Amino acid sequence: MHNEPSVCSLTATQNRQSATDNRTADAVTAHGVRSIQIPRRFVAGEWGGTETTILQSSRALNASGHPARIFTSLALSDTRRESLHDVEVRRFPYCYPFLGLSREARAEMDKKGGNLVSWSLLGALLREPGIDLLHAHSGKRLGGIVRTAARLRGIPYVITLHGGYFDIPTGQMQQMLAPIRKTLEWGKPLGALLGSRRVLQDAAAVLCVGDNEYQAARAALPGQRVELLANGVDSEYFASGDGANFRHHYGIPAQRRIILCVSRIDYQKNQLALIETLPSILHQHPDTQLVLIGPVTIDAYQRQVLQRIEQLGLRNHVSLVPGLTADDPLLRGAYHAAEVFCLPSLHEPFGIVVLEAWAAGLPVIAARVGGIPSFTQHGENIMHADPHHWESLAQQLLNVMDNPQLATRLANNGRTTARRDYDWSVISQQLATLYQELLSDRRAAQ
Repeated sequence: MHNEPSVCSLTATQNRQSATDNRTADAVTAHGVRSIQIPRRFVAGEWGGTETTILQSSRALNASGHPARIFTSLALSDTRRESLHDVEVRRFPYCYPFLGLSREARAEMDKKGGNLVSWSLLGALLREPGIDLLHAHSGKRLGGIVRTAARLRGIPYVITLHGGYFDIPTGQMQQMLAPIRKTLEWGKPLGALLGSRRVLQDAAAVLCVGDNEYQAARAALPGQRVELLANGVDSEYFASGDGANFRHHYGIPAQRRIILCVSRIDYQKNQLALIETLPSILHQHPDTQLVLIGPVTIDAYQRQVLQRIEQLGLRNHVSLVPGLTADDPLLRGAYHAAEVFCLPSLHEPFGIVVLEAWAAGLPVIAARVGGIPSFTQHGENIMHADPHHWESLAQQLLNVMDNPQLATRLANNGRTTARRDYDWSVISQQLATLYQELLSDRRAAQ
């Protein structure tokens, strides 16, 4: 845990930076749009779709002449500065303004949903020279920090909603709030000082990765600029991989037919449904192996998964692989070792792993929830299933495993869709164009 040395030093920080950073259109054109991306946390060991989106879009922005860096908290990390794929990452001390917060609760908040504050981060955002735009990837107090820094500097900021703001299941919210139920929050005045409740309203644009959130945001924010900007994929990277090496590394026999799920071990991701489907799959295909890859964000859920595996006698047919970093060759190898990919989430803002599976040439089965239906077509590049009924998942898995023509059509159409519409080169160009429009609008209004 990295506590702030002084939680009441905002005024001094504000006084050190009051000048605006207004440059001409020619200067912006010459240097590209220079942005800082600000997520709540960013560590390789706790990787997910949000982290992939931030890193890959930053890489693509840099490659297209729009310099991007990542500033975040030290949550789950002791490394203050590093470079990931040539993208600079800087981390700053932080704290959670709650009395009575246990060490275990802090760890849970670090992993998922913690409403932190970092004055060091605010100071860095105010002092960093030559910045045109700030891009927040979290709301609440962190979003308030971005809002405050942008307003004091006189530059625009945008915020991406990676799901979980307007479009969030009640059960998931209860799980996120569980660590602070027996604590006393003293940080509400800090949120008021930072304008945390005005983060969306005062942003130059609100970006949504999924259609459900996009529609909800448009309804909730009349008059605000709300844009739908999908996640992307590095099509070339996932096009090849060593499936044999993956099998060898995890002791999976060559003849096993692998059903793959890459996702956080979490109630939201619903891996238990896949465990329940497995006996019926094995009845028809006894050479099946279920492979679950992902970091554990809910320890209690992992225990439930392990317990159910034992109860059903599936130990020899399930492989649990701790979260692999995004650049680990074994992750690509997993996609190329598998026969089919399945994402049974109860809630999914977008589902970036669907794009990864497509890019690797896999047929995909996924829950018809959240943002998934907005970029997929049932029967053409995916098979949708009801995540609340494991029988629906089993039926679709067997449809694909028993029908090579269907599997090939899904895989080919998915690969084409990923390359044509969702490669990071395409998505980052849309983002860069948006940045340029926002800067032009701001200059025109001054």
